[in-house]
Amino acid sequence: QLQAFGGGLVQPGGSLRLACVASGFTVDDATIGWFRQAPGKEREGVSFLRNRNSQILNADSVKGRFTISRDRAKNTVYLQMNSLLPEDTAVYFCAATKRRLIISTLWEVNSYDYWGQGTQVTVSS
Repeated sequence: QLQAFGGGLVQPGGSLRLACVASGFTVDDATIGWFRQAPGKEREGVSFLRNRNSQILNADSVKGRFTISRDRAKNTVYLQMNSLLPEDTAVYFCAATKRRLIISTLWEVNSYDYWGQGTQVTVSS
């Protein structure tokens, strides 16, 4: 089970940190992904932390601004979002799978077995 927290309203250029708390499995054993879905658009992958080798991958649209990290003690994965833009406005979801994924499948919604409930991020002045 996953629970996502930390969304809110922020001005352009501001920051937010989202948290994804896992229960029933350890975040070390899973590949964790953050996705987002804006109104009228498909859900898209944002940032991923792979299991086994801890490789991190980010979408081009968030490179240099978003950082994914893991706190083993809290069994939580974070998404630090800086320099937020209006186009970052969306519902953000965390997702996890214990399966080993090849890089091309990280971005596919169907690759994940567990999903958090989503948290709204609104970037507006």
